[in-house]
Amino acid sequence: MAGADDSYDLALAAATLRSNAPDVQALVKALCAQLGDTLGERLRIERSGGRLRRSEEVAAVHITLGSDAFDAVVEGSALHCTVAHTSGGIRIRSETLETDAWLVRLLGALADEAAHSESTRRALENIVIGGTT
Repeated sequence: MAGADDSYDLALAAATLRSNAPDVQALVKALCAQLGDTLGERLRIERSGGRLRRSEEVAAVHITLGSDAFDAVVEGSALHCTVAHTSGGIRIRSETLETDAWLVRLLGALADEAAHSESTRRALENIVIGGTT
């Protein structure tokens, strides 16, 4: 039952990530810091404010892994999370998830990619083992 153990570890990792980031801004900033170098252009961060007055506050995070798009939009103290699946560049379904479920799905997709990417494996280890920075 390796699958059950893996999902437990991912759930534990998601809970640890949440506990290390006491609010939504801290959570998204920590996640972006851990994944920025590894994902490159597959991680897009939208900042609050306009063109002339950009804030350090994160308004939204968009992560593309394979055929899935993970989106998290910050609204006040809440994080609204969706996962969309695409095929041939066309979005075929979108699902709204609670933050913890979204994190588990994201970490699962990262674990799948880590099987053949050293940089993704290191980023995932930093999140799961090392916590946030």
